[in-house]
Amino acid sequence: MYRDKKVVVVMPAYNAEKTLLQTYEEVMAQDYVDLIILVDDASRDYTATMAENLANVIVYRHEVNKGYGANQKSCYKIALKEGADIVVMVHPDYQYTPLLIPAMVSMIGNNLYHCVLGSRILGGYALKGGMPIWKYISNRFLTFVENILLGAKLSEYHTGYRAFSKELLEKLPLDVNSNDFVFDNQMLAQIIWFGYTIAEISCPTKYFGEASSINVKRSIWYGLGCLATSTEFFLAKLNLTTSRRFPPLSNSKEIAWQ
Repeated sequence: MYRDKKVVVVMPAYNAEKTLLQTYEEVMAQDYVDLIILVDDASRDYTATMAENLANVIVYRHEVNKGYGANQKSCYKIALKEGADIVVMVHPDYQYTPLLIPAMVSMIGNNLYHCVLGSRILGGYALKGGMPIWKYISNRFLTFVENILLGAKLSEYHTGYRAFSKELLEKLPLDVNSNDFVFDNQMLAQIIWFGYTIAEISCPTKYFGEASSINVKRSIWYGLGCLATSTEFFLAKLNLTTSRRFPPLSNSKEIAWQ
């Protein structure tokens, strides 16, 4: 709990048995964490079985692989059903340090922000942590274009370390978003669309064999998806197109995510 607000950590998991325990132990060592929800996206290893033997963990299994975005949709729905007031997404591959959870929780719990990102770019941690140079360049290019089209000033849109308030998760129409990796980008664009400020804190990160990562081909499709999302946002803002993802704000209460 943080100021009487229930804090839930969600873990979208896929083949994470080698790093799950280390991530879990560091998460539970942090203040305020009440519950962990792990959604296993039909892993081929023992990720779900391991998680079921851990204390304070609820495990939900997808019988077939639905994708990273679909995994997050399940994570947030289950977290809200469990009474979460603050939800922190931590990947179980140990790429992002759980040590920042208290800082992220406090920023939301003190009603300063509804969304906090752990940025790999702030502080120059991306390359120091081993991010491949081609990914770094792609990250900077996409972020530059997105900031222009979305009218924001984020250091990056592509981190997987995020915290959200209950109010925000209930507001966003997440079901209309992709079930693939571009879900992350679409969600941030929606947050900006609905007028919320996104906070960022500097986050060290690690790149190693067990850390999840998408290959070059999927990275290209992800990048194109990010550009398409930003373009859709921009055109909707100019009232040149209609979009379920970015609906007229006057009707936002009617289309809120259920």
